[in-house]
Amino acid sequence: MARQPAGGDVDGRQSADCRASDLGPSARTQSALYVRRLVPDAQQGLTALARSLHAEARAAGLKTVAITGSAGKTSTKDLLAQILAAAGPTISPLGSFNNELGTPLTVCQIDEQTRYLVSEMGARAIGDVAHLCSIVHPSASIVLNIGTAHLGEFGSQQAIAEAKGEIVEALDNDGWAVLNADDPFVNAMDSRTSAHIARFSVSSTSPIHAELIVRASDLRADDLDRFGFTLTVSRPASGEADEHAQIQLRVIGEHQVVDSVAAATAALALGVDLETVATALSSATARSRWRMELHEAPNGAAVINDAYNANPESMAAALRTVAAIVERRRHSLPTARLIAVLGDMLELGARSAEHHADIGRLAAELGFDEIVALGDYAQDLVDGAQQAGGNARVSDAASVADSLDLQPADVVVVKASRDLRLEEVADRLVVGED
Repeated sequence: MARQPAGGDVDGRQSADCRASDLGPSARTQSALYVRRLVPDAQQGLTALARSLHAEARAAGLKTVAITGSAGKTSTKDLLAQILAAAGPTISPLGSFNNELGTPLTVCQIDEQTRYLVSEMGARAIGDVAHLCSIVHPSASIVLNIGTAHLGEFGSQQAIAEAKGEIVEALDNDGWAVLNADDPFVNAMDSRTSAHIARFSVSSTSPIHAELIVRASDLRADDLDRFGFTLTVSRPASGEADEHAQIQLRVIGEHQVVDSVAAATAALALGVDLETVATALSSATARSRWRMELHEAPNGAAVINDAYNANPESMAAALRTVAAIVERRRHSLPTARLIAVLGDMLELGARSAEHHADIGRLAAELGFDEIVALGDYAQDLVDGAQQAGGNARVSDAASVADSLDLQPADVVVVKASRDLRLEEVADRLVVGED
């Protein structure tokens, strides 16, 4: 069994046809009980096999999109995979399968029919993304943002940008760097590649210079905070008029607009037409578990399970999204309470206490009626909330569900870093029992 840094156990027998060797496609077998070649290191053998499989598929026309960033990688991956699937057979990883084990295992799912591969890439050190790109050579690379996730390992946002930028350095001259024009760290990465440049934006009103420019404008939201917007596509060098499409997302939260526009930009860069992009994006749903999952408790209360992972940026986005949902919910259910169950955000380094206090303060400022904190930094979060006038307390995973006393109109969001496993708390709230 091999343990992933941020996930569960992985049974190698489930990947028997990806058996570690450097034999290439001929190494595949039909039975998990059959061993063709023993190798001294299973990880290195699996990597070598995946690299060989990908190189052969790439030579046959496979297009690969690599995605990195401090937040939004999995949502963007899921949205992009659904867009590309409308244009041809597509493989993408399950959940956040984004490391040195998940990447080669995902590659091993491709076959002769696969036209697109979407690869999510995480990083905990300089060189991690470069290593993953050596396995799956990208045709297009998306960089979403540079935030504070893994600040404890890297020490600064500049160092995080240095690591994430390896994804554009891996591109060939005919590849596409898909960059967030609204993030200065990302926007500056064009200097690290000779590939074509595509930029996407949700908030910038300044001129944007690139071969492909994709903007979202006229944002609007329904009562569940699902956003619609106008997508504008510009290709300045072509001399053609801008293209426009109307998008209505089915996924929850304003932060999904950025992820959607990033996914659309990458698909357009690979030649998918705008009509296909718009139709697929408007029908796309959340595919990975514990990411803004909306459930209903037995008494009608809404439980939003966003417990897969957390960092300051994604935590703030979730809180703002849920606050917006409750603001609209109160039009028809004026007694609706806004409740947050928040656990630790890990790997933030020396400023961990400060970041947790900031989140507590934000929750109070957004008007959360009850803020419950769990974990080693719970008191810091509570202190921040109380300083801003919030109603906050420390609890634990075993008792928090029973202590909330949810009413039928209430909305509760549950979020923390992966190691806290707060999806178990969300599950208890949904089923109404321990």
